[in-house]
Amino acid sequence: MIKYNERITVNNIEITDKEMSDILEKVAEKVEKYNKEHEVPVKEFEVVTTLALIYFAEKECDFVVLETGLGGIDDCTNIAEGLISIITSIGLDHMDILGKTIEEIAEKKAGIIKQNNDTVMLYQEKVTKIIEKKCKEKKNTLHLVNKNDITNYSFNEENQKIDYKNYKNIELNLKGKSQIYNVAEVLECINILKQKGYDIKEEAIREGLKTVIHKARFEMIMKNPKIIFDGGHNEDAINNLKETIEMYYPNEQKVYILSSLKTKDYKTVVKILTQDKNGIFFFTTGNDKKKYVDKKDLYNEAKKYLSENIYQEELEDAIKIVKEKYKDRIIMIVRKLLCI
Repeated sequence: MIKYNERITVNNIEITDKEMSDILEKVAEKVEKYNKEHEVPVKEFEVVTTLALIYFAEKECDFVVLETGLGGIDDCTNIAEGLISIITSIGLDHMDILGKTIEEIAEKKAGIIKQNNDTVMLYQEKVTKIIEKKCKEKKNTLHLVNKNDITNYSFNEENQKIDYKNYKNIELNLKGKSQIYNVAEVLECINILKQKGYDIKEEAIREGLKTVIHKARFEMIMKNPKIIFDGGHNEDAINNLKETIEMYYPNEQKVYILSSLKTKDYKTVVKILTQDKNGIFFFTTGNDKKKYVDKKDLYNEAKKYLSENIYQEELEDAIKIVKEKYKDRIIMIVRKLLCI
């Protein structure tokens, strides 16, 4: 979000420019040779994944959490043999590649399931059977996280607390209901690792969850005025964001500053957010006009649902206006970041 290097870290320390450069110089020779010999060139994410895997190998990492790109059958992270595959909630995203329905996308997402290993997944009515079938084919053990196993839930503006199975009073430094389901998946993974013989202290688990930071997920970046940043960009993420706003600030009025990449379903995002009929909306173009939806198109989409309190501004101007004019409101900046 700030610097490209933050994509690849070991023990919370980012890869340095020199380390990145040294590896990429070697990789570049292979990429150039490959591109000359093949019709479809190597993609950026494939280069970044290669860079990451080489770096992790050089650092002799004991564990790697490797996030997929799109996730699925054709994802280049499949080159790595994982101990556990984790499938978080499946939503309508990357529909131009993965499929038009939730079932089609689930079929593709199931491509990350590995032979004779374990998979952790949050139970989802429409897609669980698809994942179960793939796990059976791969002789993979499926561990379903059920929402009913999460109990004693409470939250305030600082943290959330849950019980999950044998874990009691777990404190989480993240906001929103969707995060407690993610934490349940984490705890399920830890139980699997323990069964495989890894010694993971409960004190370390609790400290990790109590101090974890997830940038751009309902992240408060300023307290006076209250400015919250969120990078949600698909229907599920925006519904989660809407639910979280209503959880934490049910009685406060809000201002929204919104931009969207052209590859995202911006029409649905606008439709959901403009359900706040008391909200004030500023639509902006992102930092790359070729890749972001023009602010005028966002504005025109909003006009289908609202007749007032909608504006078009450049991002910096919108933030300046909002901080000066609406500092008594909750300010939500909703945009998918693009590193350039």
